[in-house]
Amino acid sequence: MAFNRRKFINIAALGSGAMALTGNLFGREGNQNKFDTLPSIINSLQPMTDGVVPITVDERKQRIAKAQELMAKAQLDGIFMEGTTACYYFTGMRWGQSERTFGVVIPAKGAIAYICPKFEEDRARELLLPVFGDEVRCWEEHESPYSLIAGVIKDRGVKHHRIGMEERVRFFIVDGVKKAAMGFEIVDATPITAGCRMIKSKAEIALMQKASDVTIEAYKAAFATIKPGMSQSELGANISAAFRKLGYSGGASVQVGKYSALPHGSITPQTIKEGDIVMVDGGTSCEGYASDITRSICVGKPSQRQIDVWNLEKAAQDAAFAAAKIGATCESVDSAARKVIESNGFAKGYKLPGLPHRTGHGIGLEGHEWTNFVKGNLTKIAPGMCFSDEPTISIPGEFGIRLEDCLYISEDGPHFFSKQSVSIEQPFG
Repeated sequence: MAFNRRKFINIAALGSGAMALTGNLFGREGNQNKFDTLPSIINSLQPMTDGVVPITVDERKQRIAKAQELMAKAQLDGIFMEGTTACYYFTGMRWGQSERTFGVVIPAKGAIAYICPKFEEDRARELLLPVFGDEVRCWEEHESPYSLIAGVIKDRGVKHHRIGMEERVRFFIVDGVKKAAMGFEIVDATPITAGCRMIKSKAEIALMQKASDVTIEAYKAAFATIKPGMSQSELGANISAAFRKLGYSGGASVQVGKYSALPHGSITPQTIKEGDIVMVDGGTSCEGYASDITRSICVGKPSQRQIDVWNLEKAAQDAAFAAAKIGATCESVDSAARKVIESNGFAKGYKLPGLPHRTGHGIGLEGHEWTNFVKGNLTKIAPGMCFSDEPTISIPGEFGIRLEDCLYISEDGPHFFSKQSVSIEQPFG
């Protein structure tokens, strides 16, 4: 579970130009003064940007080749995606979405091609990597881009008369291609794109490990500043500052007391008091690869009830981890965590007090991506998959406890990216 960090990037890893831009945004003197006023434990943090190895061109080539293999099995002639995360995954290009159609066609055979508004062609050519294909088909403002999408696929060779659309492609584009590509069936390309992205390489897992390590260090420093009378916004600012000192953009949501029972929190301003549960949920990204970690603690001495619920949450998280075996279904992991909580007197299903949401989600270039630990998901767990493990216990009007650590599946089973919390008083392993 996480706040929106989809566009966070590792500023320090981008080099001096990006750092200069960051300085311009804040103002050099203002930025320095901002750090000078930070708690000393945060101000003393040093960058953790060493050892970051970006995804290589060869790996992106392998991704395109795998997508083409999957297209052949799914009997697709090609797929289209806008300039979203999937585009970045395959091509290394970041673009975004606007009312003007931009995207990339990956045909079942042959080189990829970009679809671009004519007046933005120069920018597109600056961003694309020619090694994957340098064809850019452009449309003028009064023209339709949809026939260009169909045209790329037709020109590469048609066998099945089926075009796949990545899940983030908007309806007006799907509808436009459907009308322009008469005789073609328009289908969901998720089996292709998610089929590639769900299985992470060693390089991807290494980047996620780095993002996780950075998150834990930021949390450790910020948690040391927690005290009664502190506002949630002050703690949130300390967390964000800790990420910046470590060389990353990142942050977290902070929920206090009864608001910790709301899985995604409340907009109500909150102040930390002695005896409150404080739930912190967030992370950063490294070369685009996300972390997502939640810690729940008590400020001061916890009550026995708080300890008991925290320990039960830990047991549920452990049960989910133990169930995440190669070949097991994703729904069995959710069931294992839920069984622990429900067998100890909490409500069944998604009713409260209890576990109101799935036990975990996929994670990678996006904080939430395919596939999920949820009832009904019969997807088999396989090496390379990555998930969060976060079976929240929510008690409305009282408090909530969530422990979230992400895991990856290796050839020998599941491994956590981060060390689990030890106790309600010891949030870091």
